[in-house]
Amino acid sequence: MKFLSRMVFAKPYAPILAAVLMLLPISSMAASTLPDFASLVEKNAPAIVNIATLQTVRSRSGGRSSEIEELLRRLSPDEQLPPGFGEAPSRPRGGVGSGFIISDDGYIITNHHVVTGADTITVTLNDRRVFEAEVIGSDELSDVALLKIEGEDFPAVEFGDSEAIRVGEWVLAIGSPFGLEFSAAAGIVSAKGRAVPGNQTNYVSFIQTDVAINQGNSGGPLFNLDGDVIGINSQILSSSGGSNGVSFAIPSNVALNVVEQLRETGTVSRGLLGVLIKDVDFALAEAFAMPRPRGAFVDEVQPGSPAEAGGVQNDDIIIGFNSRDIESSSQLPFYVGQVRPGSRALLTIMRNGEIIEVPVIVGSLPADGVASTAPVVPEPRANTLGLTVSELSQEAQEVAGIQGVRIDELDDGPAAQAGLRSGDVLVELNRMPVPNIEAFAQAVDELPESAFVPVRIWREGRGTTLVLELE
Repeated sequence: MKFLSRMVFAKPYAPILAAVLMLLPISSMAASTLPDFASLVEKNAPAIVNIATLQTVRSRSGGRSSEIEELLRRLSPDEQLPPGFGEAPSRPRGGVGSGFIISDDGYIITNHHVVTGADTITVTLNDRRVFEAEVIGSDELSDVALLKIEGEDFPAVEFGDSEAIRVGEWVLAIGSPFGLEFSAAAGIVSAKGRAVPGNQTNYVSFIQTDVAINQGNSGGPLFNLDGDVIGINSQILSSSGGSNGVSFAIPSNVALNVVEQLRETGTVSRGLLGVLIKDVDFALAEAFAMPRPRGAFVDEVQPGSPAEAGGVQNDDIIIGFNSRDIESSSQLPFYVGQVRPGSRALLTIMRNGEIIEVPVIVGSLPADGVASTAPVVPEPRANTLGLTVSELSQEAQEVAGIQGVRIDELDDGPAAQAGLRSGDVLVELNRMPVPNIEAFAQAVDELPESAFVPVRIWREGRGTTLVLELE
């Protein structure tokens, strides 16, 4: 020992030893400050669920059986074909996803796209108990669904403030990637306030992370280091279908707003201004004497809209909404959508080089995009266009300033081929107004057998015209 001490403290080795001694506490300190993911997982895993769905779909026949059927009818017109000949067989299609329990009486949050169209939904808990789940409500625009299982004293998560999360903070996801139940993955927050590329609506301002999110993680929770849910894993950007380190989570504050409405009414109401907007680029900023490009440029104020009633004008630049700065146009629909219809909002606007404040009573977004398990009254009416429609609520007609019928479902027919979607509001058919189902039925009856027919619809706060090909 004495010999070793003399060697270590000999003059040539002193700098090396000093460096080693300095590094030891730092390494120990660094290890002690690393996130305790193990405790976080142990605490919250009991509230995470695996979701399996089953849907009956009709297989594609490729047209061959129908061709054979037609040929047989021509060869033997007097013979009856067997029942069901030429029909494509039905087959079950399964899906998997994740979710988490939010209350001890069995309410569960997951993604809309995980459960939409499902005939049965099976929920498996961490302790291997299995339950059949009921859909309380499902909202397409936010991609949030609320389920319910029967029972009591279930383990539940706690929620955190998604606004408080900062870029660079550690986060952890628990879910069932590729059906591998209750898997954990960690990462950091890469960005906030993201609009997903290619998404036509922006009623969710996503949290972007580099957590390894894959198929099956959808609907699972995203935790902060306090063990609170600050997001719901929803989407990924990928060139291969697997994780590329770019994933998006629905902020918990958005999800809680949606869940509260689904739990109360089964549907979701969103605010509406009634303006067509675009980003302020460098040229617009120069033309309107702005110090720098920012805000949402008002291209058009919709007639009869809440914005028009409040005094918003074309060429206004909205730079703030309820004390929140608007840096890009994609932020405005998100902030407006979080406001309950009928509420008062304050717009900060740059007009003619001056900054002014304009109060507006927020309207209600028409019911397109809101899915619910509640039955539609009156019953949807089918027709030869390949769609079913139902009455548009009086409130939606008054707030949006339109009259029409809501498209509920589409089959493979002229309407779908023309680009119509479920949730569109059909305003005119072949230049005839269709303010209600009766007027729509009359317009359908008067359609020619073969022609190109214009149809006017209202979608995402604006009107557009598409063309149906009848043959």
